Amino acid sequence: MPTGSVQLIYIDPPFNTGRAQTRTNRKASPSNSGRLGFQGKRYEQVVQSVLSYDDEFADYWSFLEPRLEEAWRLLSETGTLYLHLDYRESHYAKVLLDALFGRDSFLNEIIWAYDYGARSKSRWPAKHDNILVYVKNPQSYYFDSKEVDREPYMAPGLVTKEKAELGKLPTDVWWHTIVSPTGKEKTGYPTQKPEGILRRIITASSKAGDLVLDFFAGSGTTAAVAGKLGRKFVTVDQNPESISTVTARLDQAQISYRLISG
Repeated sequence: MPTGSVQLIYIDPPFNTGRAQTRTNRKASPSNSGRLGFQGKRYEQVVQSVLSYDDEFADYWSFLEPRLEEAWRLLSETGTLYLHLDYRESHYAKVLLDALFGRDSFLNEIIWAYDYGARSKSRWPAKHDNILVYVKNPQSYYFDSKEVDREPYMAPGLVTKEKAELGKLPTDVWWHTIVSPTGKEKTGYPTQKPEGILRRIITASSKAGDLVLDFFAGSGTTAAVAGKLGRKFVTVDQNPESISTVTARLDQAQISYRLISG
């Protein structure tokens, strides 16, 4: 891809947790011995498929660093990189990105906070991800806060009625639920990110017709949201399960694309 050809890059790499990530798809089938369910009939859960990927790298940063270097090369002068990690790696990534982009190019660290899943009783439960935001040129980057979805005020009685009805601009802490296991967004792919998070990123840092790039397609959320918002997109993955999930998702959303095999 040509240098400086991309307006927005969102990267959601594997988090280097040191374990395999899996998600099991199940389907309820009629049964004589299963749980009592709809219309008084009994059903049992049948495993259809298990999606998985290896989330352990002998040298995680030898894997990620060259991709961050490519992100810097590909970004236009008005472009922005969003790097989505968790608490295990985000501090290392910031040091690396400060060296690569320059400390002046650091725009934000976004905290995506959610409240779902297991709760540890031996420490404060980890319920957030970190999204590091760097711009190619701090003097000319594109950011449009007017297009971003607004949030309800936590204390609407402290602002005017007009402001309460309009809502407030998001801060660098985003409260947003994960993809519901029973929601219509669900694809069954491990670590799928919700469309609301990508919609906020894409509307803030790109315009209609701009090119959005995702090195780790995964479930295809970036491609799906970019297509719906009228952006061009390139999304990359080598996992056949990912490619199948993304193409099915784009077909369902009636978003046109061209599949290129490496």
